[in-house]
Amino acid sequence: MEDVRYPIGKFTALESHTAEELDSCIKRIESLPNRMELASKNLSDTQLDTPYRDGGWTVRQVIHHVADSHMNAYIRVKWMLTEPTPVIKAYDEKAWAQTGETSAAPDLSISLLKSLHAKWVVLLRTLTADQLQKQYIHPDTRKHVALHNLIGMYAWHGDHHLAHITELKKRMGW
Repeated sequence: MEDVRYPIGKFTALESHTAEELDSCIKRIESLPNRMELASKNLSDTQLDTPYRDGGWTVRQVIHHVADSHMNAYIRVKWMLTEPTPVIKAYDEKAWAQTGETSAAPDLSISLLKSLHAKWVVLLRTLTADQLQKQYIHPDTRKHVALHNLIGMYAWHGDHHLAHITELKKRMGW
């Protein structure tokens, strides 16, 4: 049986990415806000407040989470480009999904994603081969994450959460 938590599978980091692979990832990041908007368009409040799985976030929370997460990713890229191997700031995603604005209309976060991704994609397309090798350190795991893998991870992350919405819609017949 398919694991509804990972409808497109889990992310796998790579040792390296080709220019074509990175371009594909950047295009997925670029198109995510519009794809997210289309997937959530015309959903009722009841549908938006439906969890994508038992014990999971609602569609509304998923959309707000993607905006929160991708803001953090953008900032991590900026740290990687401006500091030598920074230790990033982790955050409690579950707690963030409970803050007051996550009950607002998803359009709030979709608008943010459109602006954020437009700026982020411009930055990502300027990266040099050396910059793509820059890394950050995660404070909890102490793992080093290369910028090229951050790009792949967030292309996956957007598609992952988008699939939570689209697969729920299929299961529910919406």
